[in-house]
Amino acid sequence: MRHLIMLLLVLASVDASAQEVICHRGYWDREGSAQNSIRSLVKADSIGAWGSEFDVWMTADGVLVVNHDETFEGITIETAKWKQLKNMRLKNGEPLPKLEQMLECGKGLKTRLIVEMKPHTNRSQERKAAEKIVKMVKKLGLEDRVEYITFSYQGMKDLKKYAPEGTPVYYLNGELSPSQLAELGMAGIDYNIGVMREHPEWIDEAHSLGMKVNVWTVNSDRDMDWCINYGVDFITTNAPEKLQLKLAP
Repeated sequence: MRHLIMLLLVLASVDASAQEVICHRGYWDREGSAQNSIRSLVKADSIGAWGSEFDVWMTADGVLVVNHDETFEGITIETAKWKQLKNMRLKNGEPLPKLEQMLECGKGLKTRLIVEMKPHTNRSQERKAAEKIVKMVKKLGLEDRVEYITFSYQGMKDLKKYAPEGTPVYYLNGELSPSQLAELGMAGIDYNIGVMREHPEWIDEAHSLGMKVNVWTVNSDRDMDWCINYGVDFITTNAPEKLQLKLAP
C-alpha cells in the first residue's frame, strides 16, 4: 500500500519529456553493430540517445581497452599485454577498441559518454586505470561530455578524486543509500532495476538531496513503465528506440 500511494503521488508530477535514454554498451542490437563497438556508439548517437555507456579495463602494460567481460576470447584483459589483444575482432568485425579510439569517435558526436570502469582484481592497477582514464578524457577535451560509473567502491572514490570538481560519478553496486552516496560526493544513484523496485523510496530521497537517479538495465515494457512512472532521471536500456517511443510527447 505504501508503494502504491508513493506511485500515485509521483504520477501527478512526472514530466516524461525530462527523462533521458542511455544505450547500454551502445546501441548494439542492430545489424552491423556489436556491444562496446565504435559502431554501437555511432548508432546510439544516430537515434538521439542522451548517452551511450561502455566498459573499460586496463591491460598489464597500461592500455585502456573497451570490453564488458574480464576476458576476451579466453584472455584475461587486466593480466594480458596489448599485443595479445590488438588483432582480435568483435562480432561485427571491428577490432577490439581502445578507450582512446572510442573517445576520439565520441568527439564528433553529441551523445554523452558514460564510461564504466570495471573493478580490477589488482587494486593498484585499478587506481592507475582511474587516473589514466581521467587524464585521457582531459587530453581529448571531453571533460564536459563524460560521466563515470563503476561497481568498485574504491574505484568510485578514485574517479571522484582524479576527475575535475563537479564531474558526475556514480556507484553501481546497490548497497548504499542516496544519503550515504551524497556524503561521498556522488552525483546520484545508478542501480539495477531489481534494487530500485525494492527501494523506490530512494528515488525521492535522491531528488531531495539534489541527486540524479539512473536505473539499469531496463528492457521490458513493465520495467520501462515503472521507471517512467516513478520519475527516474535516466533509464539505461538495450532497447532505446522502444523506450524513446514511450517517452515521446
